[in-house]
Amino acid sequence: MMTRGATRMTRTVMGHMGPRYFSTAILRNDAGTGIMSGAAGFMHGVPAIPSEKAVVMWVRHFPVMGSRSASTVALNDKQHDKKVENGGAAASGGGDGGDEKSVVSYWGVPPSKVTKEDGTEWKWNCFRPWETYKADLSIDLTKHHAPTTFLDKFAYWTVKALRYPTDIFFQRRYGCRAMMLETVAAVPGMVGGMLLHCKSLRRFEQSGGWIKALLEEAENERMHLMTFMEVAKPNWYERALVFAVQGVFFNAYFVTYLLSPKLAHRIVGYLEEEAIHSYTEFLKELDKGNIENVPAPAIAIDYWRLPKDSTLRDVVLVVRADEAHHRDVNHFASDIHYQGQQLKDSPAPIGYH
Repeated sequence: MMTRGATRMTRTVMGHMGPRYFSTAILRNDAGTGIMSGAAGFMHGVPAIPSEKAVVMWVRHFPVMGSRSASTVALNDKQHDKKVENGGAAASGGGDGGDEKSVVSYWGVPPSKVTKEDGTEWKWNCFRPWETYKADLSIDLTKHHAPTTFLDKFAYWTVKALRYPTDIFFQRRYGCRAMMLETVAAVPGMVGGMLLHCKSLRRFEQSGGWIKALLEEAENERMHLMTFMEVAKPNWYERALVFAVQGVFFNAYFVTYLLSPKLAHRIVGYLEEEAIHSYTEFLKELDKGNIENVPAPAIAIDYWRLPKDSTLRDVVLVVRADEAHHRDVNHFASDIHYQGQQLKDSPAPIGYH
């Protein structure tokens, strides 16, 4: 009997309190009645049945539990009244008929409104105007680090071995190739930056700016992916391949960086050299007309500050320049380790594009 009674009581309490504590619906007063709808009416209105009265009495005797509820309801009441006074302009995106949704923040965090230099609204949330730049296309694309030591040769031939299955799988589908490879290229910077971050915390020392430099590299590679997503759409098996390859590569690179950072950076340096070669072949196919030179995606125009009439060829040029800069940064990082120093001993090339 005690068990059945407790079960019924639990069901009653959760039936009334569940919607209040686990629902994302905004609570409000019903217009013209002053009575709160939903669970708020149960908590603050007049109980309709005896079971509700019992639960209300229990909650009122434990006000700490309901303190957050009361403050949230009060906040929503004020916002509802303000919305009514403004004629519902906030909910309709300023009365322009748009579908923009208004997010109610309990913590009072205001949404940021960013504009371009010309005063027009900035439409991208994934990056900001101060993160954009003009790519340096004058960088030397032919530079190559000749492998001399055992670790250098190991890194070089490992990258060469990885190129063969990639060539067989993608062949001359350079749009899909670029998109898929960027899902892997953004991993090393994130792993390296994460491990340097943890090392800095453990040893109570600064990183010389290398944490930020490597995370910048990871973010830049991710923006390459966001751009090529507008050009080529992955198939289901390509998405499955990303899960497998990224999982293997992340863990392999993680272990490699722990054991030998100079080897890890050297591998990335050679990977970037191969990326330069791949984008050069991409440009050749565009020039031959085998790949349509479509207009550049809007995200690429804003990120690299390209002219409005830019094309896919212009995008490939700036991406290739980015890869050349990543090549230099990682070979430089490896050289620092080869000379018996730590990365923190040499200033990081932050903002090197």
